[in-house]
Amino acid sequence: MTAARVLMGGQNLPDPWLRALSLIAIIAAWQVGALIAESRLFPGPLTVAHALYEHAVNGELVGHVGITLYRVAVSFVIAMALGTAVGIIMGRCHQADVMLHGLLVLGLNIPALVVIILCYIWFGLTEVAAILAVVVNKFPIVVVNLREGTRAIDSELLQVAQVFRLDRRRTFFRVYLPQLYPYLMASTRSGLALIWKIVLVVELLGRSDGVGFKLAEFFHFFDIIGLLSYSFAFIAVVLVIELVGIGPLDRRLRAWRP
Repeated sequence: MTAARVLMGGQNLPDPWLRALSLIAIIAAWQVGALIAESRLFPGPLTVAHALYEHAVNGELVGHVGITLYRVAVSFVIAMALGTAVGIIMGRCHQADVMLHGLLVLGLNIPALVVIILCYIWFGLTEVAAILAVVVNKFPIVVVNLREGTRAIDSELLQVAQVFRLDRRRTFFRVYLPQLYPYLMASTRSGLALIWKIVLVVELLGRSDGVGFKLAEFFHFFDIIGLLSYSFAFIAVVLVIELVGIGPLDRRLRAWRP
């Protein structure tokens, strides 16, 4: 019998309660670890929460988080749009798949740090170089997911659309695209998880603002409390986007499936 069932007298807890219990357990373990360590290098959650509040009210946290989110959003939209188009083309056209396969493998395996450095060297320490570096790293993953999704399209459903004489536009949006939703959502989740990390590295190496820039600043001064406060602020924003945006959208897009 699980801990959740024991707490509810043998009944399963609702999902929100399970998430809350998990979060409480993590915070409690963190607090215990901080008490045991008794070190400024491992501050407790209350100390970090107070620093987070101070940075948000009196500091520049909101501005830097906003700048980072802007870069994430722009890079994400560009990478998803281009990757989806190329992935569908490669999935439908064998010749295009063969021609682009080598470049796709190269894009998937070249280290992100190399791409970032090359973009900064070629285009300078500019906003364009920063966003381009993120897009180049994200783009191949979207292509792979959508190529496989296109290959898995049920041809019988397309034949049904032809029988009912649906035009190309309605066939694409009512029959073709819904079958790609799981692959689009997989690309969205994996892409955001990757883009967050790459944007921070991009900012750390070549920008004068953003969360990545502030993390580098805190590192130089060994300010572990500031580093954790900015990190958790960004993590909180990511969780809100998942819970309020991506999660409900995913459930809505999958509602037609059994």
